[in-house]
Amino acid sequence: MVSSVRNRTVLTLFTTNDAVQCHRVRMVLAAKGVVYDRVEVSPDKLPEDLLDLNPYGTLPTLVDRDLVLHDTSVICEYLDERYPHPPLMPIDPLSRARLRLAMVRIEHDWLPLIETIGQGGRKAETARKHLREQLLSARPLFQAAKYFLNPELSLADCLVVPVLWRLKTLGVKLGREGKVITDYGDRIFHSPGFARSLSDEERAMAE
Repeated sequence: MVSSVRNRTVLTLFTTNDAVQCHRVRMVLAAKGVVYDRVEVSPDKLPEDLLDLNPYGTLPTLVDRDLVLHDTSVICEYLDERYPHPPLMPIDPLSRARLRLAMVRIEHDWLPLIETIGQGGRKAETARKHLREQLLSARPLFQAAKYFLNPELSLADCLVVPVLWRLKTLGVKLGREGKVITDYGDRIFHSPGFARSLSDEERAMAE
């Protein structure tokens, strides 16, 4: 079964239907207009061919013939280099480093809070408060350019926007203080590329 996945002529993405990191990769693929085979799996019941390809059993996992990638940041940068148009990172090293650092901070500071909220219980409400505070403290980053720290859509937007899309489901309200953030999110939510990135479950989050 593993060989059959690797013998496919198009990219294969193993993805869940509602995780931020999986949505992030699907946003990159949509922005690039890449044709790929989307295999939606449950993290609680991983298929054998995925476990054979990726011994860590993590999602998302990208297969491009003999190449298997399972670190989300590596997947996104690979796709940006493999399909160079449109570019999703700026040309100059300083801007690229600034965006990479912002993405690292989001992964370390925002995503664990989302996971805690998803688990429910007493810690969830504290995590909601902290996530709101983290987002509001980042307002200058949303004001710095048309997109997140950049005049054009970048890999950073592909991480930030899936977070913003989930705020309603997570029970996080930014209020008037977060208008610049919600305006930014709404602008991208209405783009054709974003619509292509959504799973059915993610599409239902807007209802």
